[in-house]
Amino acid sequence: MRGLKGKTAIVTGGAAGIGAAIVERFKAEGTNVIVFDLNGGTKVDITDYEAVKKAVASAGAVDILVNNAGWDAFKPFLKTDPAFWQKIISINLVGAMNLMHCVLPGMVERGGGKVVNIASDAGRVGSSGEAPYSACKGGIIAITKTLSRELASKGVRLNTVCPGLTETGMLEAFMLGAGNPDKLREAYRRAIPIGRLGKPEDIAGAVLFLASDDADFITGQTLSVSGGLTMHG
Repeated sequence: MRGLKGKTAIVTGGAAGIGAAIVERFKAEGTNVIVFDLNGGTKVDITDYEAVKKAVASAGAVDILVNNAGWDAFKPFLKTDPAFWQKIISINLVGAMNLMHCVLPGMVERGGGKVVNIASDAGRVGSSGEAPYSACKGGIIAITKTLSRELASKGVRLNTVCPGLTETGMLEAFMLGAGNPDKLREAYRRAIPIGRLGKPEDIAGAVLFLASDDADFITGQTLSVSGGLTMHG
């Protein structure tokens, strides 16, 4: 894709799953990738603003930011508590805000940059057992649109990718916890028009497109990568 070679990208949560697939695709395009992840790469707690600020400063000029890091546990809302809400919000919403607040000034100063925020179709259509997570992902979609309006004239483009049901550790943990993973996997497969669950590589392709020069005229958009499970006009 055009305009990725030689650029510098920060990818949060890039040590595994969707994040790792994104990192590999960037590397294949010749992009210099800096991974922020507690489990590998540059160890950064994205919920800690000062830690993020320090890590971003050490990264130098950042051309691309991918806010991918996230965490969830599947629980009915009435069985959760404020401590659980706070953990979900800190990782999935505040973490992304911290990164954007620290990275965007440099992009504005240099006259351009790309931000791709990974949300979820849970933030577009809701998802049972994921109320706080859905709220955060809806917030990611909203802040991306707002910042797109604020920074369009500065050359900064921000867009959101919403994965559908994707083969990740988080989904596997949920299916195991449900007690009948094979039955649940088959039910998911049948619900998806394309006929299979997503793979991390499916998400990576969409992210790289939005980060590339091919997407210079695209900002403030929300793209579902869900095999047709969700379709928005």
